Amino acid sequence: MKTMMFLGVVLAAAGMLTGCESPPPPGVEQGPHHTIAYDVLVEASPPGARIEADGSNLGNTPVHVKIFGDRDGTFHDFGSYTYIIRAFPIASNQYPQIRVFGTGRGFTHEDRVPQRVYFEMNQPPPSYPANGPGYAPGYGYPDYYYYGYPDYGYPYYYYGYPYFYGPAFRFYYGPRYYHRR
Repeated sequence: MKTMMFLGVVLAAAGMLTGCESPPPPGVEQGPHHTIAYDVLVEASPPGARIEADGSNLGNTPVHVKIFGDRDGTFHDFGSYTYIIRAFPIASNQYPQIRVFGTGRGFTHEDRVPQRVYFEMNQPPPSYPANGPGYAPGYGYPDYYYYGYPDYGYPYYYYGYPYFYGPAFRFYYGPRYYHRR
């Protein structure tokens, strides 16, 4: 009786630990690492702005971008903390624009893949608080919780207090005596 109960528990645990993956919907393009392709339309206020996604030139707006993401509609972690889409100005008095999306790498936030990205090229870039990028004003959290990731592609890390001041060296000499109570 005990062996039958033990066998039942083992089979139930094995059934819970094994998972099944449903196939993607018909007509959906599959990508690497069990991802699916999402078609994202990128537009700009004056058409013709040059678009760059993750360092590769895609052309001038309007342009369709194929983004491989997870089946739940979020960005997939292909080894980068962020997925960056940049738009470069075509005339004077315009500003370069950027959209940064988190991929969920290293337990950071994971954004959903948008259906459309729109750039307003005449809009100036956002201004950061007086203490500069890196910390939100008064809270001690990194600013990417409030302003998005920085331009260079990886998040600031906040290690908290106490701060690391350099390597520490300890020298022990003589026999070690321990006092036991």
